[in-house]
Amino acid sequence: MEEVLVSEGRALKHVQVREYVRSLVSGAAPGSPAPSERELVHRFGVARMTVRQAMDALVVEGLLERIPGRGTFVARPRRAASRLTCFTEEMARRGMLAESQTLLARREQAGPGVARALALTEGDAVIHWKRLRRADGVPMCIEDAYLNEVLIPGFLQSGMPTSLYDALGQRGLRPTWAEDSINADVANEEEARHLEVEAGAPVLRHSRRALVGEKVVEVSRSVYRADRFTLWVQLGQEG
Repeated sequence: MEEVLVSEGRALKHVQVREYVRSLVSGAAPGSPAPSERELVHRFGVARMTVRQAMDALVVEGLLERIPGRGTFVARPRRAASRLTCFTEEMARRGMLAESQTLLARREQAGPGVARALALTEGDAVIHWKRLRRADGVPMCIEDAYLNEVLIPGFLQSGMPTSLYDALGQRGLRPTWAEDSINADVANEEEARHLEVEAGAPVLRHSRRALVGEKVVEVSRSVYRADRFTLWVQLGQEG
């Protein structure tokens, strides 16, 4: 019984220290110093380990941050990762009206590259949807999207949606994260015709493997006019 009481008393001290520090730093400017461990040990008459446990909890919570060699400070707000957006949403964010023209929409057998990207077996059924995407009436990109037919039965028969991600979202399959790659290239003759540029004009090739959780729901290859599209990427932490 004595051991239980000691344990409960120690837990109570840890909570007291944690909430005391929280009350001191809540609302304080980012970068403001937190009370030192020595100060807290003296104030509460507890072991340094108890103080460290309380401070660790506030660091994990994101209220405090430790800077090696300097000390513990009020943390800067954590910046959430950017929401994964589709072409329609991305153009709207840039103040442009998105339009789409379907160039191809059909059921195909997955080739080796598409099958590997979608985590399927070569020859499995996939939906291939190719679109010319415009922004404010001007051709912006050509997008080839491949989808696992098993996940979206009846997709081709229900009428092609304005936004693929909205349609996937209605099935509980809106992508939550993606693996993207971008490289510079030049347009071939077919791409140039659709994009209304000269063959050999500079383009950006964008490949995406989009997932919801650990489930791959879409792979796509897009080619953008380099004179019309700038890629914006948010990286790292706020410094």
